[in-house]
Amino acid sequence: MPRTSRRTAAVLAALALAGTLAAGCAAADSTSSGTSLRPAAAPSPSGSDCWRSGTSGDDWDDWDSWGPGMGPGMMGRDDCSWGTGMVGGQYWQRGDGAPVKTLDQARQRADAFADRLDLRVGEVMQFSKNFYAELETPSGKPATEILVDPADGDTGIEYGPAMMWNTDYGMHGGGLTQTRISPDQAQDRAQQWLRGRDGNLAAGEAEAFPGYYTLHTLRDGKINGMLSVNASTGAVWPHTWHGTYIATSEH
Repeated sequence: MPRTSRRTAAVLAALALAGTLAAGCAAADSTSSGTSLRPAAAPSPSGSDCWRSGTSGDDWDDWDSWGPGMGPGMMGRDDCSWGTGMVGGQYWQRGDGAPVKTLDQARQRADAFADRLDLRVGEVMQFSKNFYAELETPSGKPATEILVDPADGDTGIEYGPAMMWNTDYGMHGGGLTQTRISPDQAQDRAQQWLRGRDGNLAAGEAEAFPGYYTLHTLRDGKINGMLSVNASTGAVWPHTWHGTYIATSEH
């Protein structure tokens, strides 16, 4: 599949799976928690044929898993178009085609993207499938999360929570979301969610982004992966798209 089509598929996949994953997390959490918070599903595309049903959170970024309808002309359809800025705008920046192999190279790509938003790069992480970076405001406050494609340097807002829950830099930027969950409560909720799936994983400290928290998952005290918790609803969204953790570069 051409690179542009892949980016289009990625964006729409994130939108479509927002409802699927968030609703699934809500159902799982509501049966195991005594809290009155009931996570709500995030919005999804209006067109039911914008993505192939049955694609899971673990394989949605596998381009070969996408069926007909995800081709180059799809963005022109009325029920699958997202306006100026969605692809090639503030959410995504094309790389130079050169592979990104190191944390320093990933930081350079992240810096170029951050400059467009008047932000700066904080932590950068390397996984087997992508590079991840936190973007911060000039004062050091967490702003959003991005991914760098190791194949060609394409850089954009991270799938999932950063795109769907971030109230400042996401798809629904400018929305008013009440923060009902504290960082400690987010960590507790993440730990409860992990306990029901892998008792050997622990939730790290919750870092507050606009509208949600992101936490490292730890195995024997070492980073294993990541997940996010909605600051209003308490929904838990695991970052299933990273692959295996490799290394971290701080500021």
